[in-house]
Amino acid sequence: MQAWQAEQQRARFHAAAGVIELRRGPDGHFHWPGRVGGEGGVAVDFLVDTGATRTALPLALAQRAGLVLEGRTQSATAGGVVLGHVARADIRLEGGVSAERLPVTVLPELAAPLLGMDLLSKMRFSQQGGVLRFEPAS
Repeated sequence: MQAWQAEQQRARFHAAAGVIELRRGPDGHFHWPGRVGGEGGVAVDFLVDTGATRTALPLALAQRAGLVLEGRTQSATAGGVVLGHVARADIRLEGGVSAERLPVTVLPELAAPLLGMDLLSKMRFSQQGGVLRFEPAS
């Protein structure tokens, strides 16, 4: 099963010459593999969410990555307002994109980690067909 999942990640991700292309996954969404946390970090399959202001992590993932919860916050989600925490995370995405000590929202009931505009807006991106293409901002 893990080999199949790894193959699915490779099929959805491409990086060359500073350009990163993500292919729409079988679930209809774009995913970006990476790591969260210091030294080696925890492997993560981020859901790319251009509607999210801030990157968000499930509480269990934040705990596995050793993140320190710094305070409480409220987040407006599609399901309503939820209570969570704020933490800072080192995030490394495949293709060489990274952020150190990025403020993230940590939510106890979040199903999957969301990659928000706080990181995505650092690049230019466009979508055509089933491909989401990222380029360095000029």
